[in-house]
Amino acid sequence: MNSNPMYMEYVDDADPQQASPRRGWRILGWVCIGLSAVMVVGSLTAYGLYRKAFGNISHEDVNAQLGPNRPKKLNSAMNILLLGSDTRAGANSKYGRAMKNEPPRSDTMILLHLSPGGGQAMGISFPRDLMVRMPSCRTRDGRTIPASPRAQINSAFTNGGAACVMKTIESLSNIRIDHFMQVDFNGFKSITNAVGGVPICLTKDVNDPLSKLNLKRGKHTIKGETALAYVRVRHGLGDGSDTDRIKRQQKFMGALANKAMSAGVLSNPARMLSLMNAATKSLTTDKELTPQVMMKIGQGMQGMSSGKLRFVTVPSGPDPVDPNRVAMTADAQPFFATIRNDKTVPEEPKQGSAKIPPSQVQVRVFNASGIAGQARRVAEDLESQGFKVTVGGNAPTTATTKVMYGAGADRQSQTLVGMIPSKPQPTARTSGAKPGVVDLVVGSNWTVLKNPKGGIPKQNGEIKASDDICKGA
Repeated sequence: MNSNPMYMEYVDDADPQQASPRRGWRILGWVCIGLSAVMVVGSLTAYGLYRKAFGNISHEDVNAQLGPNRPKKLNSAMNILLLGSDTRAGANSKYGRAMKNEPPRSDTMILLHLSPGGGQAMGISFPRDLMVRMPSCRTRDGRTIPASPRAQINSAFTNGGAACVMKTIESLSNIRIDHFMQVDFNGFKSITNAVGGVPICLTKDVNDPLSKLNLKRGKHTIKGETALAYVRVRHGLGDGSDTDRIKRQQKFMGALANKAMSAGVLSNPARMLSLMNAATKSLTTDKELTPQVMMKIGQGMQGMSSGKLRFVTVPSGPDPVDPNRVAMTADAQPFFATIRNDKTVPEEPKQGSAKIPPSQVQVRVFNASGIAGQARRVAEDLESQGFKVTVGGNAPTTATTKVMYGAGADRQSQTLVGMIPSKPQPTARTSGAKPGVVDLVVGSNWTVLKNPKGGIPKQNGEIKASDDICKGA
């Protein structure tokens, strides 16, 4: 077990008789944050009924810690940072009494992005082992933690609480974070009880003495201590990697949100009140996230189906410096740009000739960016917008993205150019052209494809709250 506390390999000594310093558990607040998603996308319009529950919420003023130099807000999207705290204070102490007096950490960091207009939401997971450039942070008592060129992202919470995590993710993504929500272990257990349990699907029997999780293969509905053991277990399920565990936890969160958004909960005032009380008793938010603001957010998300609630992991892979850690890949910045530029209102077509729809435009994509796999990724984005796409292969590396067209495809090229933020001037191909086909040469200046339909295109590996719980189990 790594002795550096910034790497947070924790010992859980819930049973002092059997505790061992080599029995490392990565303590996961993880799926606690499902309640936060539920509160935002659930039915919050009955404010009078739930007013007492809202009074349970604790608040923090993070403005002084964040300071004035923050990303600009580009549109009416809402970005809420969801944090699962591993605090051992109060009733949480039984999940690691040896750490009762240690500062809390957060192994759960999810940026919940609510698209403008309330049509869809995406939870973006930041792995706890992600190595990042850490900005300087102010602590709650006014001290300054200096910046670090390389640190593990979950140390941000220990350094300066929710404000430091907000500042760190803003510095990585250039996405303005509007609010935060933070919950703990006991809040999670209460929520799973309040919704009547969460469905899971196991491909094999599990009997893990560390977590005390003992379940047969097949479908189960779990809650309380069993649900907490399921999301905390390290060795008993999967391959033990953070990536595998994140996928499992995202599926659980989706199933939890799906259950909470179902008619059986939202149309049942007693069950909804129980859920709200369970959620708010362990909830801390920023001072600006008032009950009135939460109600407004909830009203904006009315009618959103669970199929429109998606979960993804920030593009990342093994850290080149340390294979036991994770680093963001080249896909991360284009992905962040997609989130920043998320729109729901289609752009008005330009005056003049009628615009040819993407379904009538054939595109060949060539990779001139020098980034492996870039043509395929761009092609998938184009297909998601309705274009007919083939991958043309690699082209000589260039900094500039180009659009060229064959005979009879000049108007089709304008449709494609309208999807590219850099607006390259289309030119006729002098050689190698195919009649009626538009060629897109992706240069190193490529950022992201525009999405005039609104929302965010499908991402690799995404999980929907409406997915079959046994899919890919």
